[in-house]
Amino acid sequence: MSDFFKTIKSPSEGLYKEKMSRFISLAFPASSADEARGLIKKIQNEYHDARHVCWAFMIGTDRTEFYSSDNGEPSGTAGKPILGQINSFGLTNILIIVVRYFGGIKLGTPGLIAAYRAAASQAIGNAEIIECHEQSKLSFSFPYLSVNDVMKIIKSDGEITVLSQNFDNSCSIRLQIRSDMADSLKRRLTEIDGVTML
Repeated sequence: MSDFFKTIKSPSEGLYKEKMSRFISLAFPASSADEARGLIKKIQNEYHDARHVCWAFMIGTDRTEFYSSDNGEPSGTAGKPILGQINSFGLTNILIIVVRYFGGIKLGTPGLIAAYRAAASQAIGNAEIIECHEQSKLSFSFPYLSVNDVMKIIKSDGEITVLSQNFDNSCSIRLQIRSDMADSLKRRLTEIDGVTML
């Protein structure tokens, strides 16, 4: 399994019009299904007057966790085309929502599929796509006497982000590092006297 993936840097949007219907597409970075569902609820409340709020999201570097919703559109005409765009760009940790304001003219199945696909594609096209590495979090404790040795290792590696630290008689640090480098860091830290992984 690769720990490398592509996602979007920040939220973006697009607008597609077809036969008086407006399709507002919104793309968000999302690192978990819970985060994606929270965003969906927020947008559904924000666009409560829209006919349909359809969506799809993909989570994880292995791209096996994905969900989509047609939200009242004919089955397979909204969620699937949105998910199809996520796949064709090879993205993950992303949520795309397409809000449809009905214009009074029915588009038919092929028309709906094309419209939702185009709207999703616009939101992705307007986003900055970035390449990322899966991150792991490590927590460990150590005696105060080992502070210098521990900090030397942490500062020597530019890929480490310290999330929290506590220096007292007994010290602890919580950090984030690329998943493919976590085992090597663990090994180096546990060679220091008194370091215990939590």
